[in-house]
Amino acid sequence: MVTTAGPADGSAPRRAVRRRAPLVGATAACAALLLTALTACDGSTGPAPSSAPAAHETAPASLGALAARAGKDVGFATGPDLLAIAPLKAVVDAQATLVTPENVMKWQYTEPSQGHFDFSQGDALVAYAQAAGKKVYGHNLVWHSQLAPWVAGLDAAALRPAMENHVRQQAEHFKGKVVAWDVVNEAFDEDGTRRDDSPFQQKLGDGYIEDAFRTAHAADPNAKLCYNDYNIENIGAKSDAVYAMVKDFRSRGVPIDCVGFQSHLVLGGVPQDFVENLERFAALGVDVRITELDIRMATPASDGDLARQADDYRTVFADCLAVAACQGVTIWGVTDKYSWVPTTFPGQGAALVWDDDVQPKPAFEAIAGALRDAPPATPEG
Repeated sequence: MVTTAGPADGSAPRRAVRRRAPLVGATAACAALLLTALTACDGSTGPAPSSAPAAHETAPASLGALAARAGKDVGFATGPDLLAIAPLKAVVDAQATLVTPENVMKWQYTEPSQGHFDFSQGDALVAYAQAAGKKVYGHNLVWHSQLAPWVAGLDAAALRPAMENHVRQQAEHFKGKVVAWDVVNEAFDEDGTRRDDSPFQQKLGDGYIEDAFRTAHAADPNAKLCYNDYNIENIGAKSDAVYAMVKDFRSRGVPIDCVGFQSHLVLGGVPQDFVENLERFAALGVDVRITELDIRMATPASDGDLARQADDYRTVFADCLAVAACQGVTIWGVTDKYSWVPTTFPGQGAALVWDDDVQPKPAFEAIAGALRDAPPATPEG
């Protein structure tokens, strides 16, 4: 089986932290500007400078428009700091139907001290999406990583109400503004056991996941509620464990609506049984999504590597298109320049669809080709 989130040698990391450092000095200022004016940090409302043309000027198609024709979403992970960079915003404007907050809805940003909530950056992303006519996929409510430091210090008696309050406050704040939530993120180890480095697992046991889903549903009954994880793209011990949990939840009426397959892949590592795996989850009655797609390689990338990457991107999109319950594909970023990959996997990168200069790579046309080949969606009813 292919280990999709691990290093090139196939070994899996103990944890996958997709933390990209915010642009220095930009985050708060850009959030405010996006919330009030939806402009670049320099205040410009005009086109990108001629020295840095918007990527869609050289792109012959809109991936979002092609995906919408097929009844799917194309999303990007982004944030107010990146949307303040005109060429990056131009790509998201032209190519996306959906945006996922890369970082700004995670616990360390939204509840930095207990009971003190700060949703300003998430609000800025939502304001952008509403103005641009795009959906927002919320990420995330409960995760063992990128927590505020105070959380891990709580004992079990204090942690459960703190978790429930965090889920409730955040879900209620964004009620009606997000189409779905990653309610719980990355709760399983590679062997299918619950991961023991999570303070929620350590102190609350297996039941914390169900508790989080029930709390989120009570706070926002209309949002789709998802479980999200990496290395579950192929059929194996980890995906089997997630499958068993989802099957159990569905049988007992726990409000779980979807499963996110992160798909942080290594070049050449698209699982051959991806469609089969997506279909077996869909048969449980849940939606499936490819939520964090990137395809990394050793750098510097050769032309051959980029061509192979294009084939991999085409395959992933085609796999989603082959499954009726697959809601779409979100790419974990726009440009290689700001990808999380090189800092986490030294010597690897070039994982995204636009290069450091925000120019489309061969993967762009490969994705567009897969979407063009898809039949139009059948109208409901």
